[in-house]
Amino acid sequence: RRTYVGSMPGRIINGLKTVGVNNPVFLLDEVDKLAKSLQGDPAAALLEVLDPEQNHSFTDHYLNVAFDLSQVLFIATANTTATIPPALLDRMEVIQVPGYTQEEKIEIAHRHLIPKQLELHGLTPQQIQIPQVTTLGIITRYTREAGVRALDRKLGAICRAVAVKVAEGQHKEAKPDRPEVGEEDCKEHVTEDAKPESISDTADLALPPEMPILIDFHALKDILGPPMYDMEVSERLNQPGVAIGLAWTPLGGEIMFVEASRMDGEGQLTLTGQLGDVMKESAHLAISWLRSNAKRYQLTTASGSFDLLDNTDIHLHFPAGAVTKDGPSAGVTIVTCLASLFSGRLVCSDVAMTGEITLRGLVLPVGGIKDKVLAAHRAGLKRIIIPQRNEKDLEEIAAAVRQELSFVLAGSLDEVLNAAFDGGFALKATLEHLNSKL
Repeated sequence: RRTYVGSMPGRIINGLKTVGVNNPVFLLDEVDKLAKSLQGDPAAALLEVLDPEQNHSFTDHYLNVAFDLSQVLFIATANTTATIPPALLDRMEVIQVPGYTQEEKIEIAHRHLIPKQLELHGLTPQQIQIPQVTTLGIITRYTREAGVRALDRKLGAICRAVAVKVAEGQHKEAKPDRPEVGEEDCKEHVTEDAKPESISDTADLALPPEMPILIDFHALKDILGPPMYDMEVSERLNQPGVAIGLAWTPLGGEIMFVEASRMDGEGQLTLTGQLGDVMKESAHLAISWLRSNAKRYQLTTASGSFDLLDNTDIHLHFPAGAVTKDGPSAGVTIVTCLASLFSGRLVCSDVAMTGEITLRGLVLPVGGIKDKVLAAHRAGLKRIIIPQRNEKDLEEIAAAVRQELSFVLAGSLDEVLNAAFDGGFALKATLEHLNSKL
């Protein structure tokens, strides 16, 4: 209020005063990180500002008169909508912006990030070469993100290492006691050693490094250290009871392993891996559906019982236990994992899946299909099982990515199991079915 010492108009009125128009664009960055404090709740204050039915008479306490904000365009950004208050989210039109593909990240790096880092570190393209295959190695082995912020930092670290080598080489060349090299000898030397030299080959600081310095995989290991992320798909699927699911996170899509084991017990189901309530319900749905269809698929316990919880405890684990997981899209993965456990058969190592399930064995559509498919493509998987009603979402995926993948559109869990196992997952032929065919 004006009666307070040092008082001034609010940020919105100040912004309007700065631009001098009544129809500017306001950017509300990271609106999902609003937090209450002793000064009040900013989310509650934004309700009036963003509501088109009310913002034509917005009142700033400093001016104490109504001001029309109906011509102002507010753009808010957020990493996730889960933490935005529902009342505030209801006043926004949500536009989902998917993460970059690997090809897009490579183009962004070579068109924008690498030239920017070279300029910041005083380097030229004649001093350093970063091939596209090296950039791809940084993206897949050293970063896990939907954007390119971490990629930019990694490229900066590489440029700093090269700048040090260049400075050390210039320092050695500037020493007066170094023997002079004739012009003809210099030309012969350049002709013979014109090939780019890797930074890993420049450990001998007695001589300056040959230009340009080539950044290869050995140089990446020297500068950035061992790879932070490794693709371990085939190693994880070498025994029954493991399946690959697809998950969506604010950082993009991720592959998610589901592991199951059974032991003698009292018929209890144990779930670990920081699961939310919705995912826990999906696990209970999966085991209930398998128990009701155990005879059809000839699934038995170690004692031969078709009741899968008869004197048997089941433990389902979702690795990366420090990460909270929730949502219904892991339903088909849990069913496939348990079917593998009780049948003793291995799930195909190149298959990933996503989809919500019902108690009647239907597969329902889920969200984040584009990010999930890109995650499977990054992991080197070849076949993806998605709900049949998500077929329309495949149009958002680049044609080059779609050509390298095979999609299975499943409407029921029977179709999921037939696609997940090599040779299918055959039902037991009952006597009634045989008689009906004769």
